[in-house]
Amino acid sequence: MMDRVKLSRIDEELDSSEVAELCFLCHDVVKKKQLEGVRDAKDLFLKLEEKDLLSNYSFLSQLLETIRRPDLLNLLETDSRPPQETGANPTLSAYRVMLYKIYEDMTRENFEKMKFLLNDKLGKRNIETCDTALDLFVEMEKADLLSNTKLTELQTILQEFDQQLASTVQRYREGLSQPEQIRLPPHFSMDDQRFTHQSTEPTWSIAETQPNGEPVYSDAEPLQTKSSSPPDETEYYILNHNPRGLCVVINNEVFEEASGLKERRGSHQDESTLRSVFSRLGFKMVVHKNLTAKKMRSEIQELGATDFFNHDALVVCVLSHGEKGSVFGTDGLEVSLRELTQPFTSGNAPTLARKPKLFFIQACQGSDFQRGAIPCPVKQRQEEKKNEQSVFEDDAGRVTVETIPHDADFLMGMATVPEYKSFRNTSTGSIYIQELCRQLVRSASKSSENDDILTVLTRVNREVSQGDYQRKKQMPEPKYTLTKKLVLKFV
Repeated sequence: MMDRVKLSRIDEELDSSEVAELCFLCHDVVKKKQLEGVRDAKDLFLKLEEKDLLSNYSFLSQLLETIRRPDLLNLLETDSRPPQETGANPTLSAYRVMLYKIYEDMTRENFEKMKFLLNDKLGKRNIETCDTALDLFVEMEKADLLSNTKLTELQTILQEFDQQLASTVQRYREGLSQPEQIRLPPHFSMDDQRFTHQSTEPTWSIAETQPNGEPVYSDAEPLQTKSSSPPDETEYYILNHNPRGLCVVINNEVFEEASGLKERRGSHQDESTLRSVFSRLGFKMVVHKNLTAKKMRSEIQELGATDFFNHDALVVCVLSHGEKGSVFGTDGLEVSLRELTQPFTSGNAPTLARKPKLFFIQACQGSDFQRGAIPCPVKQRQEEKKNEQSVFEDDAGRVTVETIPHDADFLMGMATVPEYKSFRNTSTGSIYIQELCRQLVRSASKSSENDDILTVLTRVNREVSQGDYQRKKQMPEPKYTLTKKLVLKFV
């Protein structure tokens, strides 16, 4: 049992609004009806004591840390007695912590908007008794509009006036907010702070490259346990909307004469194949043809301002000539890759935060040809040369992968490695895009396999690298900051 003198001192430091916050956070461990009569922190401590929740520092520490009163934690530090161990230390509900974060981040103006939007559902009399968002949450729970598994109504309402708040709910729903381990001051030992039951604690992978070609895992990515249960939502991106999101294709095929750039014959085949494959994968297609640099910027900026709340992912495919760090508009002017990706970072597009953003760039990264390890025959038949020259072309220019934003959840699929050309068949389309689509179809059509996008791109690398184009080679290169596995299946 904790020192009542210390509890009394903590009580003196807490104002009525903080006590109300503590009560809200305790709703899952103390019956709401019992909390209705709580007038101050001392009353709350008595309720917690009845539930054996003050036998050590764990639960109270979590409460004070959550309401951002670390100064009061210092009062507990002076007690040199080791905390008593109990059979199971309770933890604050991740659901309650999520709601509390929304309450913390909500402005008064948005609170009034929320009250207005809930007026018909909760009733004017109940709305009038609500002084804070926490009160609204309680009323929503009473009306069966809100629970730890019923969050659609809340998310829809928040979406009306604050995308960031709605994203907080979305992240919780996706399992990104794991049962939150409330940070404790250094002086508290973690030896007995079991924030999750041992059987459900994630195992952290430190593997970097698997010998069988499996995708790379980050140190903070939990391994999927061997079971017949559905994929762990903390390991896979969630794709449950229909459509999944947008697939935007910018196909620059015909260039202005003054640009000095050749027509990209065969690019219409890439556009057609991308449209077919990503439509089957559940994406809504948007295709832009032959855009100037200014128009490309305009379309990308407009796309970045889109509300992606009901989207699971974004795909952008750019088919064009290019130069170092950029792609060309049809007027021959450059658009940097940074300009293409920057509008979709989490800061600029909050409703895309924690969602995969895939960019596939069909363009050269240089003017050099990549040769194979085995020299080509010195003598070629004249007819073979003629056929190769009429079928294959290069998309001259460089697009360096250094322009990938450092924000999470981006993937940049490049047609070739830096300093080298990529190839396009003037009849059937580019080597890279066509192989990418073939491998996506292969993976999406096999329901028994969960090949993620990195596995797919590894196959693309292998198949493209084995081909010969004008007696030269091509080696694609993906770069990514994905934090989960992305599996694309036909809908």
